[in-house]
Amino acid sequence: MCANYIPSTRNQLERFFGVAAPDSEYKAESFPGYMAPLIRPPSANAVHGDRSCALGMFGLVPHWAETRLARQTYNARSETAASKPSFRNAWKRRQFCVIPASAFYEPSYETGKAVRFEIAHVNGEPLGIAGLWEHKAGGPGELNLLSFSMLTVNADGHPLMQRFHKPDDEKRMLVILHPDQYDDWLHCDTDDVPRFLTRYPAELLQARQAPMQGRARTQEGLPGF
Repeated sequence: MCANYIPSTRNQLERFFGVAAPDSEYKAESFPGYMAPLIRPPSANAVHGDRSCALGMFGLVPHWAETRLARQTYNARSETAASKPSFRNAWKRRQFCVIPASAFYEPSYETGKAVRFEIAHVNGEPLGIAGLWEHKAGGPGELNLLSFSMLTVNADGHPLMQRFHKPDDEKRMLVILHPDQYDDWLHCDTDDVPRFLTRYPAELLQARQAPMQGRARTQEGLPGF
C-alpha cells in the first residue's frame, strides 16, 4: 500500500493534466496528512472534460472524523470502498479524482529486510492515480478540508508489483489510469467503476532502489519500512 509518493510538479500539472496548479505551495514529497494536488471536476454540474486542481490532505477524512484518521485512510481497497464507513459517502456521491504523481514508493523484502523502491513510468511521464475525495466543513474558526485516498487492487502475479511488501502479505497496487481515461473516470457512474480497476502494465513501469538516506520516518509516526 502506498504511504509515500512524489506529487507532480506545477509544470507537469499544466503540461500533462491540463490544469492550473494550485495557488498554494506543496511539499515535493508527500506522506499521509500532507497536502498535495488532486484533480476533480470543478463542480457537480461540470461537463465531461472539465477539470480543476486543488490541494487536499493525503488520507481521506469524512465529515465525522478528525484529521488524524488520514494516517489510516490514505489507501482504499477498491473491493470494499463502497461499504467502508470512511469511504462509502465519497463512493456513493461519485467523488472520484485523479492524483497526479511523478513516482511512488514501496518496500521490497527480497533481501530479507525492507528496501525502499521508487516506481515510476518508464518514459518519465507522470502517473494519474485513481482516487476518492471528500470534503469536511470546518467548525468555528476552522478551515474547510479537502482530502483524498488512492484506490488499490490485488497485485498477485503482477510481474513488478508482486515484488513489494512482506512475503506473507497480500500483494496490492495502486489503480493507475491511462491519460485517455482521466475524464471518463472523473465523471463515471458507480456501476461503471469496475472497468477502471485494472492492473497497470508492468512494462510501462520501472523500479529502482531509493533509500531514504537516513531520514527518521518513524519520528512522524508514519508507516515505516
